[in-house]
Amino acid sequence: MPRHLVVLMLLAFPLFAQAAQAQAALIPQPSRIEAGHGSFVLDRNVRIDAPAGRRAQEIAAFLRDRIREDSGIALRIGAATRQPRIQLRIDPSVQGEEAYRLTVTPQRVVIAAADDRGLFWGVQTLWQLLPPGHHATTLAIPAVHIDDAPRYAWRGVMLDAARHFIPVALVKQQIDLLSRYKLNVLHWHLTDDQGWRIEIRKYPKLTSVGAWRTEADGSRSGGFYTQQDIRDVVEYARQRNVMVVPEIEMPGHASAAVVAYPSLSCPKQPIVVPATWGVFTDIYCAGDEATFAFLHDVLDEVAALFPAPYIHIGGDEVPKQQWTQSTSSQQRMHDEHLADVEALQSWFVQRIQRDLEARGKTLVGWDEILEGGADRNAVVEMWRGDAEAAKALANGNRLIVAGPFYLDTPIEELTTQDIYRINPFASPAFAGHQDQVLGAEAPLWSEYVTPRNLEAMLYPRVLALAERLWNPDVHDYADFQRRLRAQYPWLDAQHIAYGPEDRDLVDYKLDYNPVQHRWRLRAARGFDDIALHYTTDGSEPNAQSPTFGDVLDRYTAATLKVTPYRHGVPYLTSRMFPMVDNKALGKPVTYLTAPDAHYAGTATQLVDGVIGSSDDYNDGLWVGWRGSDLAATIDLLPATPFHSIQVRFLQQSGSWALLPRLVTFAVSDDGKSWRTLQSTPIDVQPMDLRVMVRTVRFDAATPVTARYLRVTAQNYGLLPVGHEGAGKPAFLFTDEILVQ
Repeated sequence: MPRHLVVLMLLAFPLFAQAAQAQAALIPQPSRIEAGHGSFVLDRNVRIDAPAGRRAQEIAAFLRDRIREDSGIALRIGAATRQPRIQLRIDPSVQGEEAYRLTVTPQRVVIAAADDRGLFWGVQTLWQLLPPGHHATTLAIPAVHIDDAPRYAWRGVMLDAARHFIPVALVKQQIDLLSRYKLNVLHWHLTDDQGWRIEIRKYPKLTSVGAWRTEADGSRSGGFYTQQDIRDVVEYARQRNVMVVPEIEMPGHASAAVVAYPSLSCPKQPIVVPATWGVFTDIYCAGDEATFAFLHDVLDEVAALFPAPYIHIGGDEVPKQQWTQSTSSQQRMHDEHLADVEALQSWFVQRIQRDLEARGKTLVGWDEILEGGADRNAVVEMWRGDAEAAKALANGNRLIVAGPFYLDTPIEELTTQDIYRINPFASPAFAGHQDQVLGAEAPLWSEYVTPRNLEAMLYPRVLALAERLWNPDVHDYADFQRRLRAQYPWLDAQHIAYGPEDRDLVDYKLDYNPVQHRWRLRAARGFDDIALHYTTDGSEPNAQSPTFGDVLDRYTAATLKVTPYRHGVPYLTSRMFPMVDNKALGKPVTYLTAPDAHYAGTATQLVDGVIGSSDDYNDGLWVGWRGSDLAATIDLLPATPFHSIQVRFLQQSGSWALLPRLVTFAVSDDGKSWRTLQSTPIDVQPMDLRVMVRTVRFDAATPVTARYLRVTAQNYGLLPVGHEGAGKPAFLFTDEILVQ
């Protein structure tokens, strides 16, 4: 090879390496990218040249501010002739919705787009191309040419602020991140059973009453957004190319509204805002005109606050028992010639749809709005699978895909790589209907998500979603992972509390060793630099509390509370582990019928002194039987005097878990002849969808002495007619047998 060519290659290599490095850092990956030669030097002499229109000037100011925040370099906005410049240009030759062209040469940077949306995305790409340079005087941007456009128009994330309120500042921070990675829809779930989060001035009790609930520990929680908060967030999102779509749930998930105004339900009885999760029977009464007057007024104020052309009405998980029992709703069915309550729901949805269309708004609903028949002009959000998608597409509806991307799914079950590899649009259900597919979004339901773990549940998985929806033809996960990890230093600098790519931040396992009389808490940490701060009296840990790494041993009972910290910031809601010393602790247990294999726990699970959580049968501490009775015999080894027995049972009817019908305590000296101490019948309400824990207790006036103790709990049996699981066997869950 001639010597001069070798020299030229050696000189060019760093420039190509810089361009390759810049390309590796871009998420989502552009449709087409070519490395150039040299680099553009960014310093305070560079001008940003933008069209005179208001939006173009906003975009120029956005770029100026981001450069100043990241590097300290202060650019000016204005036309430049001789000075180096970043030029923003409207160019009709750039083809495609939201498309842009970005060209970086040593002389200048040009971002061209057919409209303002594409112009803004070009600016976001340029921002990602900037090398790190805090307090730098110059930055070198590698020469590159990019032609880019998204595949799907609807690229979104849903935030559920109803179950756990999300402060305005945190909502804005998520908008910043969605925008940086070219996601353009924030679906804001604002009302549900557990809270009403948006101020409606005509109905002040919606927020003064419906926005607050009493938790199991007696504390009050809640919050709401004022109308000024809403305007502020919507405007903040507009400036960043993000459309905010509100969701006002109806006709189900309406408990918070019914608490505020009981007349909205068919029974018209006072209820309380639920502090547990599930599907609740309190829904809007379809037979009463007052219901629609209320919803019309609410939508008046909502439509005025959100300029987006869409309003989401939910429409999912609607238990219709109250309509079945309501005279007015039955009369409505008669008057409208409706065959059943599913048709009544369809009538309800289509009436609301007409109300929205009169305001120039398009109705969006979860795929249950198809039940009973849906108007083809509604947009269907699919969460229950391809069969529902096929129904919507065959009906002519436009579609948003959500089901494969539920971010409340534990990270180890839906990893970043899983989301990257999902391609729901390849399903045969979509064949011939691609023009009806608006796009997709990832919902983050917040039953178990609070402001502390929200970002760990979102990121980095949302970045994989952004890549998949912008450029779905790319399938190189190793390359994506390299680009993803190049984002972490920037995310760290922004104090984003992102989580691991493929496992939970912390997985806890607490067990008891009866030989050593020791509780051991093991913690598998998703990041090595997570510090686990803890207390032993149930108080809230802080940054000054003691820490442990992977294992913490306790030889005396305590109420252990643990909070993970990373970079000095608490990452998750504290986890409590109550450990109770008692006379059955670690004793041998035998079952007449083995527990369900999914909920069997360890051999001594019911006598390990560890109390389960009050609302999660999947926490590893509850033992469950499906369709069969609990019959547990404890050998107290030797005969032991005691005063009381306590057993806790969980009801979560929406998950088919019911309280037992009868609980019996018996004792024996030889394990053959038994003496009943107490039989307690329980009035089980299978249609009560609230999550609850019932403690059954026996107390003796004088000590009872026995070697063997048997606890029997009669399973409810088959779920009754009217229950969504009618005819299926109920589960029975218990977490601990305490003998004291």
